[in-house]
Amino acid sequence: MSQILAEPIARLIEEFGKLPGVGPKTAQRLTFYLLRRPAEEAHALAQAIVDVKEQIIFCHVCFNLSATDPCQFCADTNRDHTRICVVEEPLDILALDRTGSYKGVYHVLHGSFSPMEGVLEDDLKIRELAERVGQGGVQEVILATNATVEGEATANLVKMRLQDSGVHVTRLAQGLPIGSDLEYADDYTLSRALEGRRDY
Repeated sequence: MSQILAEPIARLIEEFGKLPGVGPKTAQRLTFYLLRRPAEEAHALAQAIVDVKEQIIFCHVCFNLSATDPCQFCADTNRDHTRICVVEEPLDILALDRTGSYKGVYHVLHGSFSPMEGVLEDDLKIRELAERVGQGGVQEVILATNATVEGEATANLVKMRLQDSGVHVTRLAQGLPIGSDLEYADDYTLSRALEGRRDY
């Protein structure tokens, strides 16, 4: 391909191809799309990439990605700082906060416990969470890790590390999504739905 295409085009295709979920065909489409756009759009994209690498930092409190330290959630005095919702990735915060139902603060682990993938406890921000809880003032830690084997292992690990803290540890309810049919639900989802049943 590099012999057929001009070197800058081949290089951009190669760089796009390094992005997660972007295969060779998509990388080619993105490259040729940019070639058809005005130069200022390409410069704006390039500048946005540079800015995000130079200006985005970790919040020293919750480890969310932010342009300020502390981040907007940790700095917000109107949020309930006695409740910490623990998530695997910064994108999870967007999903939870979009609901408008949660008014507490967050803690980002930056991954899930998976020894098979080489992700160990020290690779996650669990120790920092325990230290944060140990400073006092926290009443509840909500475990909002994914409903996967790794997410469950991570939730169990966090719960173990907080067991002597005296803080109330809860887990997001898991079960059937709204609008789903029982016949199409998998066994694990149905089991969790039964376990998590409540008074009606």
